Amino acid sequence: MTVASVGMTDIRSGTARFTSRQSPGWQDTGDSGETCQPLTAEQARQWRARNPQLSVARVLAIQAATGAVAALAAWALSGKALVVWSAAYGALAGVLPAALAAKGMARWVAPGFPPGAALAGFVLWEAVKLILAVGMLAAAPKILGAPSWPALLIGLALTIKVYGVGLWLTHSMKSR
Repeated sequence: MTVASVGMTDIRSGTARFTSRQSPGWQDTGDSGETCQPLTAEQARQWRARNPQLSVARVLAIQAATGAVAALAAWALSGKALVVWSAAYGALAGVLPAALAAKGMARWVAPGFPPGAALAGFVLWEAVKLILAVGMLAAAPKILGAPSWPALLIGLALTIKVYGVGLWLTHSMKSR
C-alpha cells in the first residue's frame, strides 16, 4: 500500500485511524466463494517433482565453475598471470563467503525453528558474508601484490551473478 493510498480519519477525537482509499479495482475480486484447500500428500509430492529446488551445493559448484571460466578467459584474453590470479581471487571472494554463509544458515532453517529467529540468522549470516567479501577485497593488495582490479571485480561479479542466471535458467527450463 502506498503512502498516497492511506488517509487519517477521526482527527477531532484525538485518535488516528488509518483507512485505505484504494479504488475498487485494487481490491481482491477473486472471492467467488472458493476456499483454499490444503494439498494432499500425493499432490504435494507431485508439486515438488514439478518444481525441484536448486541445491545450495549445486549453486556453489556452479559459482566455482564460473570463477574458473573467468580465470581461463582472463588467461586467454591477457596471457598475464597477474590478471588470471586477480580474476580467480575475485571469484574466490564471491564463492568463499557464500559457502560460509550457506553453512552457517543451515541450522537456522531447520524445521520447527521459529521464523523470527530464522530471519535473524539469515540477516546475521548475510552480514558475515558481506564483511568477509569486503575484507577479502581489502586484503587483495597484500595477497596478490598489485592486483588487476578490473579482472578481480569481473571475477567477483560473475560469481555473484550466478544466482540470478541460475534462477532464470531454472524458470526457463520449467516453462518448456
